[in-house]
Amino acid sequence: MTRKTLKPFVFAAMAAVGLLTAPLAANAESLADALVSAYRNSNLLEQNRATLRAADEDVATAVAALRPVLQWSADYSYTKADQYPTADRRSAALTLAAQMTLFDFGRNRLAIDMQKEAVLATREALRSIEQDVLLSAISAYTSVKSTAEQVSINDNSVRVLSEELKATQDRFDVGEVTKTDVSLAEAQLASARASLAAARGNYQIAREAYKAAVGHYPTSLAALPKAPKLPKSLAEAQSTAQRNHPAIKQVQHNVTLAELGIKAAAAERLPEVTGSLALKNAEAGVTTQSAGVELTQTIYAGGALSAAHRQAIAGRDKARATLQQTAVELAQGAAQAWSLIDVYRAQIRAYDEQVQAARIAYQGVKEEATLGARTTLDVLDAEQDLLDAQAARIDAEAQLQVGYYQLLSAMGLLTVEDLKLGIPTYDPAAYYNAVRNAPSTSVQGQSLDRVLRTIGKP
Repeated sequence: MTRKTLKPFVFAAMAAVGLLTAPLAANAESLADALVSAYRNSNLLEQNRATLRAADEDVATAVAALRPVLQWSADYSYTKADQYPTADRRSAALTLAAQMTLFDFGRNRLAIDMQKEAVLATREALRSIEQDVLLSAISAYTSVKSTAEQVSINDNSVRVLSEELKATQDRFDVGEVTKTDVSLAEAQLASARASLAAARGNYQIAREAYKAAVGHYPTSLAALPKAPKLPKSLAEAQSTAQRNHPAIKQVQHNVTLAELGIKAAAAERLPEVTGSLALKNAEAGVTTQSAGVELTQTIYAGGALSAAHRQAIAGRDKARATLQQTAVELAQGAAQAWSLIDVYRAQIRAYDEQVQAARIAYQGVKEEATLGARTTLDVLDAEQDLLDAQAARIDAEAQLQVGYYQLLSAMGLLTVEDLKLGIPTYDPAAYYNAVRNAPSTSVQGQSLDRVLRTIGKP
């Protein structure tokens, strides 16, 4: 049987893949480049940064509750009496009033502390989103490369099988093989074309996922970098996850927030002292000044205050249980990521052996077929086994690369800072520092404008 050897087949596939992944290409995009682009173009990060800025404003709102409230009002009235026209009256007045909470047994201070904890929790939520964005970009990057390799292998398989069909048809014409051999070659070629179509479809899907994750379509992708530094043991990975992961830190702040909520609910039963000042200027130059101090306390609210206090206690218990469960889930996630890395490594070793054995088997079956000891079907089956082993090896390698970063993500170490990408990052404290004291003057407003421009907001 006339046929190309496997060696040119493999080299052709590798060469085609190299066009997409050669790390030395001048315009090749590295994984680090893709991660930087994903970080800069993520709408999800922008969404959660805005959520954090809104939480920052809650602190400013709580601070404002400690300050006086100034209001002015103007009123005009006209009274007409039909029976006594001379009794028609007009009056106008301008009033300036101020009111301020003088003492509330710490309720407003507790509200500020609660909002600060909410801000810290929201910052950790933003860090979790950052990890998700970067992991999606890594997954998209490896998917594009692996699907491109699958396209190359399947494309070369179609070319080889096309020549195989032609050679089989030539041998049929001279009576060396039967029509069955031709049909088998035709069926195998049709199957290879179907696999190629599927591989091209998967590649296009991977390109779209890449654009969604990174912000643009892939062109030339560099080879994947060497594996990131990983922990030496599973125990170290789990300990880091339970100590450093943004999810655990977010829940810790939520626990503190819930504990402050209990104090705030208890303080609602205590009195409140408010002071007020008013200056009223009526028509004819009549000016009225007034000042007052008011002490109020809710004596009975139908059980609402007690219910709110009990609800706050239940919320604290829920937050504590959530903290414990989060620690369990993070340890489990780190263990799963650790185990998957071992699985992928073992699979790659096994697939390497399978590829080597399948290559030898294919070459042997092909040679035996030339001597009439094997059929066309045997040769095609042997080649398909080799293709399947190569495809499985490619998938396992892609999964292993993603698995490395999944472990980092499970440990809370998949951020721009941890990966040392060397780019300016969003400072979650910049906006908070500008608004935490509830700025209202023009100088503070200009400072806030500078902060907004720094973080890319008009």
